[in-house]
Amino acid sequence: MDTIGDFLTRIRNAVRSQHRVVEVPGSKIKKEIARILYEKGYILNYKYETNEKGQSTLKIALKYDPRTMEPAIQNLKRVSTPGLRKYTKVNNMPRVMNGLGIAILSTPKGVITDKEARQLNVGGEILCYVS
Repeated sequence: MDTIGDFLTRIRNAVRSQHRVVEVPGSKIKKEIARILYEKGYILNYKYETNEKGQSTLKIALKYDPRTMEPAIQNLKRVSTPGLRKYTKVNNMPRVMNGLGIAILSTPKGVITDKEARQLNVGGEILCYVS
């Protein structure tokens, strides 16, 4: 099962339904993706919690324009899937919406954006595109 794909789909569905908060099962990579979305201004906040049984959940507060209720996340696309992994070198790094969006990558330096990967001169697996 594609847990990252499920995570992105839950966010996409919550944005379309104009929910304020979405709750998903947690993992370290999902927490890192949520951290990047928060740092880049696509979500209001996130909270990673672990219960007494050791199960973790990730609560994400979605961001909307207060006047128009237009979501900050317009497009969220999974790129690399378990059936077909997509890797890139630093010189072939994708540009999402000609630099207006971000690509989230899993690299040896951790989960980072395409811009940070260019600065660190590393390639990796393209997890998703956000715009």
